[in-house]
Amino acid sequence: MKFDVAELVEAKRQIDSTLHKLRQTVKTFEAKENADRYKSQITLAKRRIQAFEISVALIEREINTLSKS
Repeated sequence: MKFDVAELVEAKRQIDSTLHKLRQTVKTFEAKENADRYKSQITLAKRRIQAFEISVALIEREINTLSKS
């Protein structure tokens, strides 16, 4: 699939927003009194953060490639 720079920039913006919310979610769960009770939710959120960080890196690489063309 081919995407233009504007589409990639918007996708990155949306992912950055989701990353912010996920990081806040992790902080909230870890701050709870019984954080062990939320271990699976914390693990899931951290895995999603990692996946989205990879996505952002790939989008940034594609934006840079398209910008040089």
